[in-house]
Amino acid sequence: MEIKKKPNEIFDEYKKGDEYKASIGNRGIADQAKMNERFYVGDQWHGVQAGNSRPLVRRNIIKRIGEYKISAVCAAPVAVNYSAEGIPNTKEMQDAEKDLQNQLMQGEIMQGAVTDEEINVIMETLTAYNKATAERVKFGELANELTKCAYISGTAFLYTYWDESVETGLFADDAKTTAITGDINCEILNVVNVILGDPNCKEIQKQPYIIVSQRKPLSEVKREAEANKKSIKDITADTESATYNAGDWGENEPEDNNRVTVLTKFWKEYDKKTGKHRIKAIKVTEKAVIRDEWDLKLRLYPFAKFTWLPRFSSGYGDSEITYLIPNQIAINRALSAAVWSAMLTGMPKMVVNSDLIHEPVTNDPGQIIKLASSGEYDVQKAISYINPPQFAGQLQNIVADIANNTLSDMGANDAALGNIRPDNASAIIAMREAALQPMQIYQNTYYSCVEEIARIWADFWLNMYGNRPLRVEDKDGTRYVPFDAERYKNIVVNARVDVGASTLWGESVVISTLSNLLNAGIITPAQFLERVPKGLIPDVTGLIDEMKAQQTATQNEEEETLAQFAQQYPDQYQAYLQMPESEKAKIREQLGVIQ
Repeated sequence: MEIKKKPNEIFDEYKKGDEYKASIGNRGIADQAKMNERFYVGDQWHGVQAGNSRPLVRRNIIKRIGEYKISAVCAAPVAVNYSAEGIPNTKEMQDAEKDLQNQLMQGEIMQGAVTDEEINVIMETLTAYNKATAERVKFGELANELTKCAYISGTAFLYTYWDESVETGLFADDAKTTAITGDINCEILNVVNVILGDPNCKEIQKQPYIIVSQRKPLSEVKREAEANKKSIKDITADTESATYNAGDWGENEPEDNNRVTVLTKFWKEYDKKTGKHRIKAIKVTEKAVIRDEWDLKLRLYPFAKFTWLPRFSSGYGDSEITYLIPNQIAINRALSAAVWSAMLTGMPKMVVNSDLIHEPVTNDPGQIIKLASSGEYDVQKAISYINPPQFAGQLQNIVADIANNTLSDMGANDAALGNIRPDNASAIIAMREAALQPMQIYQNTYYSCVEEIARIWADFWLNMYGNRPLRVEDKDGTRYVPFDAERYKNIVVNARVDVGASTLWGESVVISTLSNLLNAGIITPAQFLERVPKGLIPDVTGLIDEMKAQQTATQNEEEETLAQFAQQYPDQYQAYLQMPESEKAKIREQLGVIQ
């Protein structure tokens, strides 16, 4: 059982964990992450005292590599599928499951013992509901931010929490007077703000505890403490920041807004009654408790970790930017030296003989320079230029070699980046697939993280939702399926991610391919419209519905015409049925039926 600790003891645990992270690498995780972010965004001459006259040129290959890899990881669409461990799902069971699914869709509440078929239907419902939840929390944006944060800092976390402020639009009664509020929400946490209880353990769910640090306005912290009926007398602004936010800009806090460091500690506590672990948490400042220990009602830590470069015996990862920085510095220095040399060569320094020229020389076009001299003179004695040393041409070659070799070694070659002429489509696809092959390692890590997120969401649904309907969208519209979390809370849910194929083509090629299929009669106009890129045709859904309605009306007219033909001329209609298709087409044409 977890021994209750005072706020200052939790802060001591945080400081020890932060000191451990500061000992990793040459600069520590936090300082290295700041440097990596500066180089990624292009602030690559930070702190250099070179004056205003020297050109500080940069060619940001780090961002080029990063954007390519981040987009490659998140490019393919993913779909989550839930299943229940220990529950079979055979072909024979699927017929019975269809009947149960229809009953649920019609709003019927399940009674009696939970059957295997019912569990499988609920898993299908959760699969559909996962998509609705992902849209609500904007999971696409979260995935991009998570991947970018992991690429820059080495490790990033997606934290799922219960947000009481979320309005669901649902009601607990038929009169719609008791609103159902509260739902899951998500936040990306930088490795700087997360402390792992066992920094040598890679698995999140095996951690003895996890501490999350936040910098919050003092007034907000006091309001939260009062809402939890806690004293606010010991909640004061930090004289010195005990923690910090990620990045250089995270250190810039408003001067007129006092802030305080808030730590939330999560841990697992064994429940002898159930024989299972429960997740508990407590929220504190350095001297006060904001929220007493509470039970999250979860089985899993609500954290999913994405590590870009795992290291042996470490729960924290590494970033490849750390090891690209020396190459980037070499490129910037050589490129700046080349530009500086070109400036000196193109605009050399002028030497003026002050004994012969008394007026200022501005080098303006058409300026008349008067010489204070009598008799013949040599103009070279009055004005001359210092010839700078010849520019070393190998500097440009060094820049090109380092940049190209670095891009190639990191997998961002011309084929991957699209910097090749599209003369042979098949060859381009083959080259790009070969270039993307090493990215499979990062993609698998990302898919594993998405699966962990899906399991965490299911943990919330089964333990926090109570009795509320689930929103399910399909081709037939939007429905709300009855869901009683208490009925299914003992199910062990597994999540699998199915990955779709990411397109290697632009919209123009997609449209061209679809047009060729339409012209060849392989697809119908409705199938063409259903597959055009989103946003290309306004109200494409309405257009498809109108086409289907028109097609249905045409078919009804054709069926009515043939029915009249069969009624008036039954013998001819029987003969018509025995005809080959080519002869049938002629008869239908005579009847005005074009199919």
